[in-house]
Amino acid sequence: MSETKVSKREEYVAKMKDQLDDINEQIHKLEEKSKGTRADLANKYKQEMAELRAKSDRAVAKLDELKKAGGNSWHDMVEEMDKIGSALKHSYNYFKSQL
Repeated sequence: MSETKVSKREEYVAKMKDQLDDINEQIHKLEEKSKGTRADLANKYKQEMAELRAKSDRAVAKLDELKKAGGNSWHDMVEEMDKIGSALKHSYNYFKSQL
């Protein structure tokens, strides 16, 4: 594998890891904020938070797969990783808007 491909791959993985770390930190802050809500909303937020955590876990797992992918398969996985990351951000922003 050429040095350029390796560096682009490493850059992409590092960028996605930073984004996932950031969104997970923001999710944690929202989780803390949602604990102070009314009882009738608390269950709804708890369920939405569980879904958000599941999406985050899926993104982390996909990133781990991407790190291990070889050759051309990692290029195919980049698009999927981008979609998963985008869906996670969208879900986070929606949940945030509900608080």
